[in-house]
Amino acid sequence: MDLDALLLSRLQFAFTVAFHIIFPSFTIGLASFLAVLEGLWLLTRKEAFKTLYLFWVKIFAISFGMGVVSGVVLSYQLGTNWSVFAAVTAPVIGPLLAFEVLTAFFLEASFLGVMLFGWRKVGPGLHFASTALVAVGTLISAFWIISANSWMQHPTGHEVLADGSLRAVDWWQVVFSPTFPERFAHMALAAYLTTSLVVGAASAWRILRSGPSPESSIALRMAIGMFAVVAPLQLVVGDLSGKDVQRLQPAKLAAIEGFWETRTEQPFHILAWPDRALEGNRFELSIPKVGSWITAGSVDAEVQGLKAFAPEDRPPAAIVFWAFRVMVGLGLLMIALGAWGAWLIWRGRPWRGRPGRGGPERSRAFLWSAVAMGPAGFVAVIAGWIVAEVGRQPYVVYGVLRTADAVSPVGAGQVSASLLAFMVVYAVIFVAGMLYILRLIAQGPQGDDEDAPVADGQPPGNALAAAPPEHRP
Repeated sequence: MDLDALLLSRLQFAFTVAFHIIFPSFTIGLASFLAVLEGLWLLTRKEAFKTLYLFWVKIFAISFGMGVVSGVVLSYQLGTNWSVFAAVTAPVIGPLLAFEVLTAFFLEASFLGVMLFGWRKVGPGLHFASTALVAVGTLISAFWIISANSWMQHPTGHEVLADGSLRAVDWWQVVFSPTFPERFAHMALAAYLTTSLVVGAASAWRILRSGPSPESSIALRMAIGMFAVVAPLQLVVGDLSGKDVQRLQPAKLAAIEGFWETRTEQPFHILAWPDRALEGNRFELSIPKVGSWITAGSVDAEVQGLKAFAPEDRPPAAIVFWAFRVMVGLGLLMIALGAWGAWLIWRGRPWRGRPGRGGPERSRAFLWSAVAMGPAGFVAVIAGWIVAEVGRQPYVVYGVLRTADAVSPVGAGQVSASLLAFMVVYAVIFVAGMLYILRLIAQGPQGDDEDAPVADGQPPGNALAAAPPEHRP
C-alpha cells in the first residue's frame, strides 16, 4: 500500500468522521426522546418521567458538546487536506453548510442554554418548547448535511464554469437531489434506532443489576416500542435507497452485491470475498437468481457487474461488500430484538421480579441480548457511511470531481504527522468522554436522590447543577 498524501488524507478524514458521526447519530434521537419524556411528565406529573429526563439530559449535554467539537475538526480538514475540493465546490456546498449553521446550529445553541440551565427560571411551557426546538434543530442539522452529501452522491442543478469550478443554477435541485429523501429518512431512522438501543441497553443493565424500577421499566418499554417499529421501517427505507443506488450509481451497487459480470439472474451473495486483482470473488456462498430480484425487482432483469466499468472507475469492492453486510446483519438483529421484546410485553410483565433471582429466564436472556445490542446502532451507522462514501470512489463528487484531483498539494509527511496528532488527541479526550458517559449510564437514574421535589406546575430544575457531585460533568 502506497501511503501517499491522498491515501493518508482519506484515512484521516475517515478516522475523524467516524468519531464524529457517533455523537450526532445519538443526540438526534436522544433530543427527541427528551422532548417526549418532558411532554409526558407535564401531562401526567409522573415522577419516573422527570427522573428519566434529568438522567438522560446530562448524557445529552456531554454528547452534544463532543459532537460539536468533533464536527469543527471536519470543517478545518476541508481547507487543510481538501483545498481543491473546497475551491471547486464552494459555490454549491458552502451555502448548504451555511444554511445548516443559520437554521440549525443557532437554533440549538439558543435554546440549549434554556434547556439545560433555565429550568428554574422559565415556565414549564417555555422549557418544554426549548427542549422540542433543540430536537427540531438536530433534525434540521441532519437535513442540511444529508442534502450536501446527497448532492455529492448525485450532483444536479449545477453547471461547470470555464475554470472547472461549479456554480448552482437551480437551488431546488441542489438541495433536493434525487437521492436525498430516502437518504435523509434513512439517517433519521438510524439515529432513532441508535438512541433506542442505547436506552434499552442501559435500562436492561439496570434491571439485571438492581431489579426493575419504574424508571428502568418505562425506559425499556419505550425503547422496545421504538426499535420494534423503526427497525422494520428502516429495512423498507433502506431498500428504497438501494433502488436509487441501482439507478444512479451502478458501480456502487455492483460492489455492494459482489457482482462482476453483467447478466440476468444474478445470484445473491450471502458471503463472498471480492478481489479486484482477480476481478472476481475468491469464494461465494450464494442463492441463485435472487440477486437480480432483490436489486431490480425481477430475476430476468440484467444487472451490471464491476467489469462493465473501467478498472480506475471501480470502488474498493471488498470494503463496500462487507460493510453493507455488517449494516444489514445488525439491522436484522434489531428487527429480531424488537419482535422478541414486543412479544414479551404482550405476554405480560416480563421483568417482574429480579432476573436470576426468581425472575423468568426468558426475561434474563432478552435483557442480556438488549445489553449486547447497545452499541449496534453506532456500528451500523458507521458501516452505512462506509458503504456510501467508499462506494462513491473514485469520485468525491460523483461523476464530476475525482478524489485524487480534490486533495490539497501537501506532502505525505505533513498529513501523517497531523493524522498521528489526531489519533493521540482523540484517544485521550474522546475516549475519556465516552468512558464518562458509560459510567453515567451504568449508574442509571437515581430516583428521588437525583433532585429535590418539584412543586406542581414547575419545570424539573437544573439537572447539571442539582445532580450530586459525582454525576456532574
